[in-house]
Amino acid sequence: MKTACALATASLVLSGCASNIDNAKGKPSVYEDVSTTGSVGGVGIESQDVVAVTDKMMRDMMANPLLTGRSTPPRIIIDNEYIKNESTSVVNTNMFTDRLRIELNRAANGRMVFVGRHFSDMVQKERDLKRDGAVDGGTIRKTAAQAGADFRLGGRISSLDAIDRNTGTQSRYSQISFEMVDLELGTIVWSGLYEMRKAARDNVVYR
Repeated sequence: MKTACALATASLVLSGCASNIDNAKGKPSVYEDVSTTGSVGGVGIESQDVVAVTDKMMRDMMANPLLTGRSTPPRIIIDNEYIKNESTSVVNTNMFTDRLRIELNRAANGRMVFVGRHFSDMVQKERDLKRDGAVDGGTIRKTAAQAGADFRLGGRISSLDAIDRNTGTQSRYSQISFEMVDLELGTIVWSGLYEMRKAARDNVVYR
């Protein structure tokens, strides 16, 4: 009888403990403000940096009369074709150029015209269909060629790293430069620079 009672008591204790164990396979996702430092962060380029850089560059470009003060809006190409990542940070440069182009297009409200050179294959396929008579001419217009551009964005991401071997603390100075180039003369009509330095015991993996 005593053995049966002991077994019953042990069973109740174990079941009580088991009910306190979190057996969930994962935790629910938490949305974070992309313009602030998230719960996971290191010394690399992160979402808040992309937002800060593109916002600053957009304001600088909008204040440049060579870009926004012309009677005929200039045609501009903003893509990552000539953006070089020479830093130790793993970063998709499309995040910079896509956000900058979209935010500029919204803010310029017709004072700049953006050429989608990264969509040129798509445009050419449709033009060929129209010229071959496979489809009609659409409702806009017919042009001899695709749009040429007046200016194009170029730039570079660079970095300088240091590490304290005693503490494992890593420091990274990052420099992001963008420049708008005149596609006839090769002159630079606008330049923008953004720099930052971060320090951490970095064990974050960027992908």
